Amino acid sequence: MSRKQGTEILQHPDTNKGTAFSMSERRELGLEGLVPPAVLDQTIQADKLLELFHRIESDLDKHVFLNGLADRNERLFYHLVINNFEEMLPILYTPTVGEACRRYSNIFRRPRGMYLGIDLNGRLEQVLRNWEYDDVRVICVTDGERILGLGDLGVNGMGIPIGKLALYTAAAHIDPNACLPIILDVGTNNQELLDDPVYLGLRQQRVSGAAYDSFVDEFIDAAQKVFPKALIQFEDFANPHAIPLLRRYRDRVRCFNDDMQGTAAVAVAGLFAACRLKKTRLRDEKILFLGAGTAGTGIADLTVAAMVEQGLPVDEARSRIWFVDVNGLVVESRRDLAEHNLPYAHDHAPLSTLQEAVDALQPTALIGVSGVPKLFTESVVKAMAANNERPIVFPLSNPTSRAECTAAQAYAWTEGRVIFASGSPFGPVEVAGKTYRPGQGNNVYIFPGLGLGVVASGARIVPDEMFAIAANVLAEHVSDESLARGTIYPPLSDLDDVSRAIARATATYAFDTGLATVDRPDDLDAHLASFRYDPSY
Repeated sequence: MSRKQGTEILQHPDTNKGTAFSMSERRELGLEGLVPPAVLDQTIQADKLLELFHRIESDLDKHVFLNGLADRNERLFYHLVINNFEEMLPILYTPTVGEACRRYSNIFRRPRGMYLGIDLNGRLEQVLRNWEYDDVRVICVTDGERILGLGDLGVNGMGIPIGKLALYTAAAHIDPNACLPIILDVGTNNQELLDDPVYLGLRQQRVSGAAYDSFVDEFIDAAQKVFPKALIQFEDFANPHAIPLLRRYRDRVRCFNDDMQGTAAVAVAGLFAACRLKKTRLRDEKILFLGAGTAGTGIADLTVAAMVEQGLPVDEARSRIWFVDVNGLVVESRRDLAEHNLPYAHDHAPLSTLQEAVDALQPTALIGVSGVPKLFTESVVKAMAANNERPIVFPLSNPTSRAECTAAQAYAWTEGRVIFASGSPFGPVEVAGKTYRPGQGNNVYIFPGLGLGVVASGARIVPDEMFAIAANVLAEHVSDESLARGTIYPPLSDLDDVSRAIARATATYAFDTGLATVDRPDDLDAHLASFRYDPSY
């Protein structure tokens, strides 16, 4: 091998092992003299990096540190993340990923994934073939218009697909070379970004309407031709596009929208666990959502399906779900509602505020998906506690700065009686001498395992039933001991088991219903294990 080839091994994150190359490997691969003489195995390397990680004070700087490691030594990165997952998750993803996206152009070091600008319209198939790997199994794609609760970040939203796909590998052990992050850059309406000299995206206003639809159609068609086995995950598309895109493709493309369906599954799993704690059934709950966009609608639709499964007629199930948006209670007399709001627009007098809705409707559960912080006020939460012995309060908006209330507030305002889960992590809370450990309704409990199930079965489409199955599996993994501590999700240390169980259940569904495109294996667990990525050298 030439000197240049040896250098290329060190420069490629998939092949670089740094100082862990053995002496024989150094001779064979032309690496002698290119690395220091000491041979340090992967465990020693990881221990050294973890020590450096702990010395970094800023979470954003930790995020940059980890991404830098991924850029130069991919297997060491995943070794470190998988073995320290609970500590690394909030740095790699929520809540730190929000700030990382906001400053993506400033902290950019090395291209990762594909940047498909609308200026490439008409050539997307050709451009996708520039990707290094042919056997892509998971694509995560965003157009950057609604990044978490931060809004339009344009091409800076690329941090979301990169982060999500890292979690596919860390949580479900899908080979990172089979994962492709993509940003569809159709411009941005964020003037601050357009004025920023280091902004990396197209400097134009967002394209919309027929031109936007045509561009996304071309992308979907091209992706299916170039990567025919790939699952496509839509991420952080704004409401006007998210729901129509899912409706347009879901019955003919292997795809799903994580903001709608993944969020729905993890939230419904939390509701199942909360009902176990209350010793009730989901069909008996009355749920009020703050925020009537894609996330809330997705949770509501899956909740209705679960209530129907428990014996309620569809109309009665929908009657137990209410929404408050920026213009007040969603009721049938309003003329400003989107199509996805109509099934939940009930016959009721108009109400202007969340407080009025809580007082009038007396819901048993309050779920925040508004993206607006501090709207679960003390008076609102206390009203929930006055109406319920065990009020369910889920402020699910991300990142932490957008949470409708904090865990400490919810526990204090309810004297510890609240059943709480949030979208971002909160630490333990002590009330009246008792310590509560709030759960985080993180989609990482759902999408990696479900994605593995789809990949392993080759399911042609991803129906809602798969998310209902995943929600039930996740809820079943919550122990009585966890519930006693106020935690309605399993510990992240159990995520590997949870992901494998969800993969097994969803793949089984695909085989049972004829959705699979591969032969049913004699040993499903062994088949799933064949997709397992090992980051060890």
